Amino acid sequence: MSLCQEQKAFLLKVLAGNVGIPALAAALSWALPQYAVLFFLLAALCTAVTVVVLCVAYLKGQDKRLEDTALKVEAYILDRRKGTIECNEEGAMHHLFHQVNSLVTMADAHADSERQAKEFLRDTISDISHQLKTPIAALNIYNGILQQEAADSDTVRHFSVLSEQELDRMESLVQNLLKMAQLDAGAIPLARRPENLPELMTQAWKQYAFRAEQEGKKISLEGDGDTVLSCDRIWLTEAMGNLIKNALDHTASGDEIHIRWRQSPCLTQIIVEDTGSGIHPEDLYHIFKRFYRSPFSGDTPGVGLGLPLAKAIVEAHRGSIEVRSELGRGTVFTINFPDTEIMTK
Repeated sequence: MSLCQEQKAFLLKVLAGNVGIPALAAALSWALPQYAVLFFLLAALCTAVTVVVLCVAYLKGQDKRLEDTALKVEAYILDRRKGTIECNEEGAMHHLFHQVNSLVTMADAHADSERQAKEFLRDTISDISHQLKTPIAALNIYNGILQQEAADSDTVRHFSVLSEQELDRMESLVQNLLKMAQLDAGAIPLARRPENLPELMTQAWKQYAFRAEQEGKKISLEGDGDTVLSCDRIWLTEAMGNLIKNALDHTASGDEIHIRWRQSPCLTQIIVEDTGSGIHPEDLYHIFKRFYRSPFSGDTPGVGLGLPLAKAIVEAHRGSIEVRSELGRGTVFTINFPDTEIMTK
């Protein structure tokens, strides 16, 4: 075990304090041999007393240093604006200060993580409350009208349809929240298996084919019919459905939505492109945030969970999603799955 600077200094003091005593005893014994034994006993006693005195002084010095150290640590914990405890010493004291610095840094990181988690929970609860408040208020209004106009079948039918739309909106919000929570918690392991990508894309398209036809929009599929991807079919279909729904929400009658896929030796790519209104440049960096509603979206439906959910699903497959858009010309979402996800027949 190596000695620190202070321990070496202490040993040097002990040696320096005792080096003359044996020499003096030897000189006296040579001059007065009949008292040699006495001289050596006295020399031993003096040496022992010197060592004890120096040890007591050393221990008192160590106690003072520990008190000073405790005060430094206490001051550091109460006010950490300086960043770390400065220590110019060596050995155990330097190690102690280093460990204290490390411990406090870890505590700060944990406290910051807890603070961010609380802020996220607070914001999430606020967003959920805000999203539920609108359909609940609408349902209360519709219910009041239905009670007043119970005899008018056309009014009852009209507001029954509106009530159903609000209920569907609430159900969609709750279902998406549950899915996001399950993905965040890792409660649902992805059941990956080789899937035929064209069949999966067709399944996602069929979910919105009727809506697209009703709104006068065209959805086209393009890609190699033999492309195979290792994925969870249910969850990836969910992600693609959210991207298609987002495209339908931001396109007008006569616009087109193109879904393409291609595969190379190192990458599988899925592209969802539309000729709709596009995304405002200020929104591009926020569209994957939960509950984000663009100030430029106007009356566009949605609660701001579809794109974050799609992103979470893609990333759970170890993929990535990116977007580029131009106002008035449309938007392109590109999903990339690396070679670890590629399966060939």
